[in-house]
Amino acid sequence: MNEQPSKIYLIPNLMTAGNLFCGFTATLKILEGALLQSTNADAAADLFHAAIWFILGAFVFDFLDGRLARLGGHESAFGREFDSLADIVSFGLAPALMVYRVVLNEFPNACWIIAFVYLSCGALRLARFNTASANHEREAVANGGKNFTGFPIPAAAGLIASITLFLLWLAEGEHHLGRWKFVLPPLLLFLSFMMFSRFEYPSFKAINWKTKKSIPRFLVIFVVLVFTAINYEWMPAILFLAYLLYGFLRPWLSREWRREIEEEIGEEGSDEPTEQPS
Repeated sequence: MNEQPSKIYLIPNLMTAGNLFCGFTATLKILEGALLQSTNADAAADLFHAAIWFILGAFVFDFLDGRLARLGGHESAFGREFDSLADIVSFGLAPALMVYRVVLNEFPNACWIIAFVYLSCGALRLARFNTASANHEREAVANGGKNFTGFPIPAAAGLIASITLFLLWLAEGEHHLGRWKFVLPPLLLFLSFMMFSRFEYPSFKAINWKTKKSIPRFLVIFVVLVFTAINYEWMPAILFLAYLLYGFLRPWLSREWRREIEEEIGEEGSDEPTEQPS
């Protein structure tokens, strides 16, 4: 029997290509900043700022690709694999390299180990997810595909990027980030552990253009988005930290509280693995 070729759907995979482009560009900006770090600290900081925005842009593309695939019924094995390859660049390599250049290069004897641990844990998590999805195992379809087991790598990269953005904002006008930058290496190791933890996080996979909300909830979401846009230097870090902490608090919440917080994912959806792992 002839093997059927994998289907390639244009719109969701264009979003994944946008994710990959952002990750690649972020990596280039970090390398350019590294070359200028010792001679022109201000220019290097600008390049690191740009890299952070490209990582966060990759997060937006990654959020959109799976939603568009599910909305159009365009899930595919090809899309899942393509998405993982893009994720390892945007959410594995770029954040690890950024922290390496900002902080870890001051410790030449062990500077590469922490960054590599994060990168390898991210790659292993994506490989584990794809294997589970292909086999229809529990992790891929936990609670109807509504939860992630372990902290997802896009959120981990978003947390690293947003905290680095916050530190750069605090150090504006200076030529170094100060001692607070040393929080980043332990954060990399902690997130490496969290990606393989048993804590469950809502995937919000059911959020799409058809999601319905009451007017008060819509206004709250709108205000949060506007407030985040106005205070972009520190508000994204708070949102990503809140998502991280929610995994710790979730087991202690009642079902009613969970349903209230995760109402978006309480809608009826597919039990099949989706195209994208994030």
